[in-house]
Amino acid sequence: MKITKEQVEHVANLARLNLTEEEKEEMISDMGVIIEFADRINELNIEDITPTAHVIPINNVFREDIVQPSFSRDELLKNAPNKEDGCFSVPRIVE
Repeated sequence: MKITKEQVEHVANLARLNLTEEEKEEMISDMGVIIEFADRINELNIEDITPTAHVIPINNVFREDIVQPSFSRDELLKNAPNKEDGCFSVPRIVE
């Protein structure tokens, strides 16, 4: 399939691009190569291939969600330079 200059201009307009004439010619060539590659892929026989989301099998690596004892709030805040109402206190940076 041959890409026309009008198609490139239409896509450039949709993308809000201002292309020079040289850039348009380059895009015609580049988009032609991309479409040619897609056409070559479409020629492949994939009838016996089952669709997959990943090329290799992937297993979740999540651990069990088990409630465990944690640090106390006082222990977590003992090294904080500033604390207020049981939370870290940081200087305001936005007015």
